[in-house]
Amino acid sequence: QVQPVESGGGSVQAGGSLRLSCAASAYIYSDNCMGWFRQGPGKEREGVAIIYTGGGSTYYADSGKGRFTISQDNAKNTVYLQMDSLKPEDTAMYYCAAFNPVLPCSVVTALHTAGWNYWGQGTQVTVSA
Repeated sequence: QVQPVESGGGSVQAGGSLRLSCAASAYIYSDNCMGWFRQGPGKEREGVAIIYTGGGSTYYADSGKGRFTISQDNAKNTVYLQMDSLKPEDTAMYYCAAFNPVLPCSVVTALHTAGWNYWGQGTQVTVSA
């Protein structure tokens, strides 16, 4: 299976934490940009955070700055999104995606670059007030 597989979503109260996981095949994980995106009810999909698995560089969109941390485990071909101090406005379907591995990617520009070819099914995060 080439598509990433997310897990770890759920329902929490405001102020709580969740850690999302994204398992990927070596083909799309190795030395590539992996990212977390989200789509809230009635909203467009937005980027949250990106990591370059070849060296660990990270980039956070405004939606992910300060409270979210993206990390990786190369032994498991897995990317994580640690979400702390969750707010009701963080309620969304969270998607993991991999950039096209045959294209160069930069964590700084990837959010605004076409090439996110591999998407997971998503995992729901619901934050109650």
